[in-house]
Amino acid sequence: MEFRIDSAVLTDAVAWAARVLPTRSPMPVLGGLLLEAADGSLRVSGLDHEASARVEVEADTAVDGRALVLGRRLLDICKVLPRGATELAVEGARLSVTSGDARFGLSLLPLDDYPAAPALPEVRGLVDGDAFAAAVSQVAVAAGRDDSLPVLTGIRLALDGTTMTLAATDRYRYAVRTLEWKPEDGAPAEGADVVVPARRLTEIARSLAGTGPARLALDAGSLGFESAGTRTTTRLLDGRLPRHDKLFALGEHALAVTGRAPLTEAVKRVAVVAEGDSPVQLAFSPTALHLQAGYEDDVASQRLPATLTDAESLTVAFNPGYLLDALGSLDAPEVHFHLLGPGQRALLTDGPDGTHRHLLMSVKPLV
Repeated sequence: MEFRIDSAVLTDAVAWAARVLPTRSPMPVLGGLLLEAADGSLRVSGLDHEASARVEVEADTAVDGRALVLGRRLLDICKVLPRGATELAVEGARLSVTSGDARFGLSLLPLDDYPAAPALPEVRGLVDGDAFAAAVSQVAVAAGRDDSLPVLTGIRLALDGTTMTLAATDRYRYAVRTLEWKPEDGAPAEGADVVVPARRLTEIARSLAGTGPARLALDAGSLGFESAGTRTTTRLLDGRLPRHDKLFALGEHALAVTGRAPLTEAVKRVAVVAEGDSPVQLAFSPTALHLQAGYEDDVASQRLPATLTDAESLTVAFNPGYLLDALGSLDAPEVHFHLLGPGQRALLTDGPDGTHRHLLMSVKPLV
């Protein structure tokens, strides 16, 4: 194998495929990246037991061939290569990397021990890469971090007609985002409802940003995407997330509206005196919002303009970290609080009929 490629292109391709490499594995070859050069292109692939990634870029191929090398070592080398043309070639049991006056040698891993990459599942349709990346980032903040409850570390992905629903919860908050997607002609007509590891889906979504439409593929055990020379798959999690329909149906409730950015800054400001699980209190009146945090001598407060309807006044309190996560996941200039009362659930949305909804449990207000 021998080919020539721009160092920046090589670095981007190696970095993209190396995202799925395991940090530790009983199979050393899973720490490798597979390089395949043929017909004027270079294909870089990586995989572990949960995910796979493959990217194809243009290269000047002199000798077709395949090589398996330690992925993170190759990435470290790529990061320090001089700018410009880089030549890679298999020389006996090593891969040589030459760029300008710099030259590196990497030991080859045994190709015979490397498992075959999983096939792309059945293509279901197209989703805009930018819209999907934004939606995943909005719900991922609510995904659990406790690996003892694996399903709560996932993001629900449901397909129904031309609507995709993404949702995540750690039992203390619940984020839901809907967006449009385009089913492919001839694809299965039935919908889908699966749970995808949040960390993997977040990585995939970020890689799809700016790539245009992406093909979404799905079967009983895995989810895949293909776009602009890249292909990636990830396994699904077993189980289902709790349904959000009844939780989000608040019935009669008060509605408070205030500026999202000013509120975010105010929460950050007053929360500096909130220690441990100490909450930030939001006291709404028809024309204002009064924030307060802290106890006894260490207190902070700020007043903001706001509106409140269907109630004369209403006071709620939230964990400041959870509240900031929710506010940060919204992108509208105003945030709408749908409130039942102190100590009850509250729904934050980006508008009266927002496509992004974030449910928080309010806690006992300050005394």
